Amino acid sequence: MSTTGLVLYDYWRSSACYRVRIALNLKGLACALKPVHLLKDGGEQHADAYRELNPQEVVPTLVDGQRVVRQSLAIIEYLDETCPQEPLLPPVPRDRAHVRGLAQLVACEIHPLNNLRVLKYLVRDLKVSEEVKNTWYLHWVKVGLDAFERELAQLPASTYCFGETPTLADCCLVPQIFNAKRVNASFEGLPRTMAAFEACMALPAFQKAQPSNCPDNEP
Repeated sequence: MSTTGLVLYDYWRSSACYRVRIALNLKGLACALKPVHLLKDGGEQHADAYRELNPQEVVPTLVDGQRVVRQSLAIIEYLDETCPQEPLLPPVPRDRAHVRGLAQLVACEIHPLNNLRVLKYLVRDLKVSEEVKNTWYLHWVKVGLDAFERELAQLPASTYCFGETPTLADCCLVPQIFNAKRVNASFEGLPRTMAAFEACMALPAFQKAQPSNCPDNEP
């Protein structure tokens, strides 16, 4: 890892960025946050300079010296491999697969259906009402979190999603719960999921990563 310091191109309300901020904090890594406002001026992620850095025109982007890493799960695994202290993936391959599966359930199944650009497309292009948009959001959150709970139910009892220390799965779960709370989603029938969330939120690394603590936080 570079000695010149890490830079994270970040948006305070982005779930994907939130995941990376948690991972950085868990590992005790200093990182400069460079805000990329996803709404201002049509979205700063679409500016030419940022597109050169991230052709996908999304956040987050991690810059480590001359290295540029994109996509939150890839960034977190990069951090785990280059800074092995406080590992976010278990040492046993089978256990790593469980943790990755939980993380991808959130990042690849729930979040893509409810991220900002999808919701904007529903309203702007498909002309759905706010009520229909919210119904869409709540439906897919429920489907995904119910599946997450069923996955946890098949694993041994643990404080966090998997085991007694936070993992990549927890880095993904917490931002998803935060977003679901914003739209008043129901969390009934999710005892293990919400217990893991509460255990995470008792830790300073998760508290510090909250959107309200970001320098670009807006009321």
